[in-house]
Parts: sequence; C-alpha cells; structure tokens
Amino acid sequence: MDQTSISKTDQHQSSANDTSTRVTDKKQIFIVEDDVELAQMLTTYFYTHAYAVRSATSGKEAVQLILDDTPDLVLLDIRLGDIDGYEVYRRLRGYRSTQHIPIIFLTERREKNYKLAGLELGAVDYITKPFDIGELRLRVRNTLRRSDKVSMQNAVTGLLAGTPVQEQLARLLLEEDHWHIMTIKVDGIARFRDMYGFVTADDVTRAISLMIKQAMEDVGVSDHFIGHVGASDFIVITDADRCAQLQESCRARLTPAIQYFYPVSDRHRIKELPAGDRLAVDIHCLSSADNDFDSLESLQNALFQLFE
Repeated sequence: MDQTSISKTDQHQSSANDTSTRVTDKKQIFIVEDDVELAQMLTTYFYTHAYAVRSATSGKEAVQLILDDTPDLVLLDIRLGDIDGYEVYRRLRGYRSTQHIPIIFLTERREKNYKLAGLELGAVDYITKPFDIGELRLRVRNTLRRSDKVSMQNAVTGLLAGTPVQEQLARLLLEEDHWHIMTIKVDGIARFRDMYGFVTADDVTRAISLMIKQAMEDVGVSDHFIGHVGASDFIVITDADRCAQLQESCRARLTPAIQYFYPVSDRHRIKELPAGDRLAVDIHCLSSADNDFDSLESLQNALFQLFE
C-alpha cells in the first residue's frame, strides 16, 4: 500500500477522534497539490481530524484563494503545472497578510539541494513523497501549535487577536459586573482591496488602528484593551462612562479621513459606489446591561452580529 494512502486503521481513528477534537473555530489548512487524487485524499483525511480544508491544483489559483481567505497553514507541492511551489511561496511572502503563514513543502525529490532550497526560503518543514500520513498529521499539528504561540498579534496592526481576545472577553464575564465593548467595523474593505490591492488595503487597516488608539488617548483610556476579532474588525473594552465619548472621538477622526484613503484621482467618484462597496466605519457599543450574557459563546455571538 502507498504510504500516502489512508489505512482502515487511520479511518477508524479519524472517526473516533473527530467528535472529541472538533472545536468551534477549526484550524484551516490549505493544500496546493496538482495530483487530484492525492489532494482529495489529504482533504478527506484532515477533515476527519477536525480541520477545515481548502485546496487548489495550480499555483496561481492557490495564491489568489489564500490571499482572499488566509489559512493557518499551507501544504505546498513544489512541482505544479503553472508556477512551482517556490514561486508560490515567494508571492505569499510578498504580502503582509500572508507573510507569516507556516508552509510545509511536499515533493517527490529527495536530493539534499531541493530540501535546502525550500528551507532556505523559510519553509517550516519539508516532506518527501511517499510519506506516512500519520507522520504528516503530527507535523501539521506540531507546526500549528508552534504557530499559535507566536501568532497572537495581527500581522498588519500588531494588535492582539485570536486567543488573547477570547481570554479578555472571558475575563469580563468572570470578573466584571459592568462593562462596555466598543466595536469598529470597516465596511467596504473587500471592494477596496479588489480595486487597489492588498498592500494598500493593509495600509488602511493600519491607519485606522492608529486613529482608534489616538481616540483612546483623547478620552483617557489609552491603557484599555484594544484587539481584533477580524482582519479589519476591532474591539475596545472600556467602561460605561467613556464608551460614548470614545465612539464620538473615533467618528470624529475616522469619518472625515475615509476619503483620503482613496487616490486623489478617484475621490470624486467615491459617492458613486454602492454603499456596501465604499469604505465606511460602523461603530457600536455593547454593554453588560444589553443582555444576560451567561457564556463566552453568547457574548461572541452578540459581537458577531454587530460585525455582520
């Protein structure tokens, strides 16, 4: 049997582990593999181990899909039909949003120089075919664990994201009786990214984060928690007395600044864009008085509704 095939034992273990390891926010793996059968096998295998899995069979398609929705890890075949895996790697490292994604190279070539080429680029691992599927799963698991420890900050703004944000929300429910959360959603960022590119869109997100921090200084809450719940979605955990002030300060800074994120030649056309396609900020306050939040999940659901 080919080592890259899933054995009956592996399938049985996958089914048994699926229920116990499945979590609400699955880690997402992106597979770039032009062997359709192998790609399907890997997709099925990692799905049964409670990962979210997407795939592409060509390098250019993979780059675009990964930029559209950043995964937690990429399994990247070196030999592809259009551009090779090394070029895919270089392109992903050229964008701020994808430059820190851990990438594991897959290849049929065993020569040392091929391995060194991948590792010199910065790949976290290099696996030759045929490989043991169980070993690959463990390498993926270990890589994601290492990545979790170092990727608690948004790569664009440097603000905390993911687990630290969840921990802050959980602390509110356990330790605080009266709290307020200001939410700031950046509308139209996807359309802006399509029009002007990822680098320019990242610059917008970074600029907005700086203006939120400046607004926090204006109302005397610069030491309060600010973090990400999405790539361009922010929260500030503050108190009842100053949440309304912070909202007004953010609006005063952000609303007039929006037009200046567009090139001078396009600013006269902003109002011609459909409302959902032009940049705007949507700011709200959520408080402990708004609902009886009895769990972290209920609080997160309330926040997600504000960001929809």
